[in-house]
Amino acid sequence: MNLNRQVCSRARLSRDVRFDGKFFIGVTTSRVYCRPVCPAPTAKEKNVRYFPSAAAAAEAGFRPCLRCRPECSPGTPAWLGTPNTVSRALRLIGGTGLEDGGVEGLAERLGVGSRHLRRLFIRHLGATPSAVAQTQRLHFVKKLIDETNLPMSQVAISSGFGCVRRFNAAIRKVYHRTPTQIRRLARQTAIQTENQYLFRLRFRPPYDWHGMLAFLAPRATPGVEVVELGSYRRSISLHGSHGYIEISLDEGNNALAVRVQFDDPRSLFFITERVRAMFDLSADWADIVQSLRVDPELARQVEAGPGLRVPGCWNGFELATRAILGQQITVRGATTLAGRLVRTFGKSFSVARGLTHLFPPAEVLADARLASIGLPAARGETIRALARAICEGKIRFEGVVDSDSFLDRLCEIPGIGKWTAQYVAMRALGEPDAFPSTDLGLLRRLALRTSRELELRAEAWRPWRAYAAMYLWNANECRAVSSKLLSSKSHKSPLKRTVA
Repeated sequence: MNLNRQVCSRARLSRDVRFDGKFFIGVTTSRVYCRPVCPAPTAKEKNVRYFPSAAAAAEAGFRPCLRCRPECSPGTPAWLGTPNTVSRALRLIGGTGLEDGGVEGLAERLGVGSRHLRRLFIRHLGATPSAVAQTQRLHFVKKLIDETNLPMSQVAISSGFGCVRRFNAAIRKVYHRTPTQIRRLARQTAIQTENQYLFRLRFRPPYDWHGMLAFLAPRATPGVEVVELGSYRRSISLHGSHGYIEISLDEGNNALAVRVQFDDPRSLFFITERVRAMFDLSADWADIVQSLRVDPELARQVEAGPGLRVPGCWNGFELATRAILGQQITVRGATTLAGRLVRTFGKSFSVARGLTHLFPPAEVLADARLASIGLPAARGETIRALARAICEGKIRFEGVVDSDSFLDRLCEIPGIGKWTAQYVAMRALGEPDAFPSTDLGLLRRLALRTSRELELRAEAWRPWRAYAAMYLWNANECRAVSSKLLSSKSHKSPLKRTVA
């Protein structure tokens, strides 16, 4: 990635929060690298270097600043000036690091050679995939040391180090301090309940938190999700362990406060990364808005509510099931069915106010008698077919590399059409350009007659069509449409009702 030194210099001198995480600053006199918002006295321009990623700064011999804490940055947007191969690789590294086969395994999954992948990473991020994964891991270690009371032995295990000795050596090498010295500097005074953790995950403002909750609230599955008092809460299950997460806005720090209760600290990295994806925290609003403002209707919506994000999901199968439940009925009706599904087939798990169940996994729904909850036979069979495909390994929502082929396989399941597939791509895969062009609400909002007309108009919104859909759905007129029963008769109909 080629950084414009003049732009970086202006952002650094003004401490512009919109550039936080988009580049990093190496100070040659102190050999420390910082975020653009670092409160430390401003270094002279001749003494600074600019890097496209924290890993690039680390590879150049700079160590993380203990004052601005680079591990707290919103993260470099995966699509910022990078080709699809790099973007998808970053997404995979964010999910599992390089645990599955190292760089060679990552390259094989992406369908490229390992040498070519390294060249792409160095060209666009200034560091190899291994360096990016290592820096990401060390940043998470720093968050665990600063923001939790976990014993250092558990911090080492939770962050993927094989032993405490390697962990201590890595921290001392990077930070020039021991883990215990770093924890003392954090001056943490809050007493944390066992197996409860509080993290702050940063974003680049603006962030429309109220718009996010307004979308999630009517779609919250009773017993599994709760939206109340400005927060989102849900039960979670991972590798046989159960717990819950609660997310609220920490506006003063441009962050979301994430409370996690989970008894396996080894899962904390995955949980925090999944929350970051769920709430679209790495989005670069300044880049997105440039494409949306070219359309007069979207320009008005953007002006009225800047910072709207695309909500993700905790579990892809859960999201797809919820979308199938919502076919051809109202949002409220789909939420009612989801609640019945959970009460009938989900595992009881009362862990926090309003949370009573875990969402049933694919293994449970593969042979479930879904007619018992009032679900039409065709839609029940669609859910069972999807669940069986997941159990047999034909469909996986984790680590999707080629979204087009994944969506083709998804559409092979009877009862899943283009609208459902694109909705899943938006929210489960995090595809910023996914777009349900057959959505009736979008057509009505723009006074268009056919999906083809909508697709032509949406060309100007690429590669951010998912954000355009969110703005159009969020409009008052579209909210009214989403509460009505539309007359579509088949999942293959050219026009689909608005978002489930």
